[in-house]
Amino acid sequence: MYQALRPSRTEFVPIRLHSYHVRLWGDAQSAQPPLVLVHGWMDVAASYQFMVDALSEAFFSQRLIIAPDWRGFGHSTGPACDHYAFADYLADLEFLLDHFCADRPVDLVGHSMGGNVAMMYAGVRPERIRRLINLEGFGMPANRPAQAPTRYGQWIDELKRLQQGAIGLRGYDDAAGVAERLMKTNRRLPQGKAEWLARQWAAPRPQADGGTRWEILGDAAHRVVSAQLYRVDEVQALFERISAPTLMVEASDDSLSGWWKGRYTLPEFHERLRAVPNLRREVLADTGHMLHHDQPEPLARLVQEFLQQD
Repeated sequence: MYQALRPSRTEFVPIRLHSYHVRLWGDAQSAQPPLVLVHGWMDVAASYQFMVDALSEAFFSQRLIIAPDWRGFGHSTGPACDHYAFADYLADLEFLLDHFCADRPVDLVGHSMGGNVAMMYAGVRPERIRRLINLEGFGMPANRPAQAPTRYGQWIDELKRLQQGAIGLRGYDDAAGVAERLMKTNRRLPQGKAEWLARQWAAPRPQADGGTRWEILGDAAHRVVSAQLYRVDEVQALFERISAPTLMVEASDDSLSGWWKGRYTLPEFHERLRAVPNLRREVLADTGHMLHHDQPEPLARLVQEFLQQD
């Protein structure tokens, strides 16, 4: 099994009625800008461990690194709810920065859903972000206002299905089953890393029959569709307000083609990126969507180089 080279320490932070689980690495007293890492949908903060381990000692020794489990994921806990609104992630991030960074600008890295949060937040609070890195955070296909009645109806129907137990997350007999699932989803993930991630991504839970099942550390309510349509014009307005130099890192595999089957494409996303004032794009070779698992060493070099530029 993989052995973390730089184990994190843990802090629980009260944020908007939630107890946020936050992983911390490095020097809290460093004069360098804090580095904030935010994870994607159905993931956890520990997902960044491989990249953190791959950072150079000179870079790592001069940084406080902060990685939260988003509400409803990992070990963060809060009030029971039956759906999650995207805007809450923006507010949660602000409260997190207030707690750890006060008014210091930060370097912000987000993967997938976290990349979308990072981009939007950098447009809402441009003064709080020194440099911005988006790892495979593409947003969603454009919606039309005429789709709203159907979307609201779908949202209500899915809330009912959640209450009926028809929407849930699969359990596993043991950690090995979780690791197998991770390797099936990501063909590049070595078994040792999968076994380590399985114990961060899931945990054993007692069952009514007296046995245990390994359950994903994520709320099934995350699978309920958003009630609000995705508005590209709003996203463009946020992108236009980003003042931080921005690095967009894409995997060499085209994730969008697999997800959206032509309904949303990389050229469409690249067109949206034209609104970002100071943008650099890079493609990381031999990677899929989980590029921080597939190639943590070259990704760490790319992140360091970008963050250390004048």
